[in-house]
Formats: sequence, C-alpha cells, structure tokens
Amino acid sequence: MIENDIPALDWQGNAIGCAICAHQDRLSLGACKPLSACVNDRYAKRIDRFFGTNPGLAVDYISHPYFEVRAVAAKYLDLFRLNRLIHDPDETVRASVALRLPPKVLIKLIHDPDREVRVRVALRMNQEDLSTMLHDPDYYVRVVVARRLPAHLLFNLTRDPDSSVRREVALRIDDQWLAMMANDSDDEVRLTAIKRLPAGLLTPFRFDHDWRVRLEVAERIPIEHLSALLKDEDEIVATTARERLETSGTDSKGHHHGN
Repeated sequence: MIENDIPALDWQGNAIGCAICAHQDRLSLGACKPLSACVNDRYAKRIDRFFGTNPGLAVDYISHPYFEVRAVAAKYLDLFRLNRLIHDPDETVRASVALRLPPKVLIKLIHDPDREVRVRVALRMNQEDLSTMLHDPDYYVRVVVARRLPAHLLFNLTRDPDSSVRREVALRIDDQWLAMMANDSDDEVRLTAIKRLPAGLLTPFRFDHDWRVRLEVAERIPIEHLSALLKDEDEIVATTARERLETSGTDSKGHHHGN
C-alpha cells in the first residue's frame, strides 16, 4: 500500500482535523503536513516525521494515551526525561527506550517482561555487564549474550539448557574448553567444537554417531589413525579417508610407501 493511500485517522479511528489541533500554527510553517507529518495520526511514520521537525515537543507527549506516540517521542527525548519511560506499560515504548539509553543504564531493563526489549538490551549493554543476563529465561536473549560475552566468561554457558546457546559458545570459547564442548550431547554443538579442535585431538571422535563429525575427523586426523575410517558406513567418510591415504602414499595399515 502506498503511504498516501493510508487515511489520516487518529489512534481511535477518528478523522483528523487540523483546525482543532494544538499545533495548527505549525502547518503554515511547514513543520507539519496532513498525510505526511502529524502527531495526531495513528501511522507511526507520520508521527516520526512530526517529531523529526519538532523534536522539542516530544516531552509534551510522554504520557500520551497512544503507545506509538510515546514510542516515537522516546527517540527525541533528552536522557533525563527518557528515564520516565523505562517502566512504560507498553513493550514497544520500552523497546524504543532500550535503543537510546546509555549502555551503563540498560541494566535497569534486564528483567523487562518482554523478550524483545531484553534482546535489545543484550545487544547494546557493555560486555562487562552481560553476565547479569546469563540466566535470562528466553533462549534467544542468551544466544545474543553468548555472541557478545567476553570469551573468557563463556564457560558459564557451556551447560546452558538450549543447544542454540551452546553452539554459539562452541564457536567462540577458549581452546581449553573445546574438548568438553566436543562431547556435547547435541550434534550441532559437537560438530562446531570439533571443527575447532586441533587435528591431534580428533582420534576419539572416529566413531562418533554423526557422519558429519566423522567426515571432519577423516579430513584432518593424523594419517596414522585413518585406517579405522576406511570401512565407515558412510561412503563419503570412507572415500575421504581412502583418498587421503592414497595421496599420502600410505597403506591401510599406516605404512608409508615412498617412490
């Protein structure tokens, strides 16, 4: 739908009349315009254009009954007044606040009831404060935390109940924890960790039940341990092992045959 096709209605569905608007004097100044920039319109883009032209008026709308007006006003408030909206009853408003609060102040929103608000908090919070969100009830908030948490603190999430979180941990955790992550019960987590393991530590994973893990092993394990994979039930794994042996000039018993 083209924006101009969206009727000029207020948040209660009533037609908008400029004649009774408190800001009608701004119409002649070009500071507002029907169907384009209007604080009384229920369409958020028009509200935003109004405050973009008249940012000083945002403070007058902190308590407006329509949540979109408060959410857009939050983009233009000074930080002192923005604090007044931290506990707004609408999550859209609080999400808007979370995008503007200084990172140090975001700790006030770590227990917000809405997960989208907490996601925004986790995305912007200072790394050193992220430990306060390690046990957030929503898995995706913890995924964001795992992506941003300093690597030396990731051990706190190695036993997270959600495999998506543990996979993010396996991507970034310090090498000393990789062997533990490589034994994770989830195939994706295990594979992620094993891809980062040094070749010399891959031998115990030759018989992993996931063929992708065994393929990773077949591609990188030291030649002398490859023979166990020559008869792997997966053809790709077995072929990979055989081709590596042939290329290296080693037989199935690990004996090297030079020219």
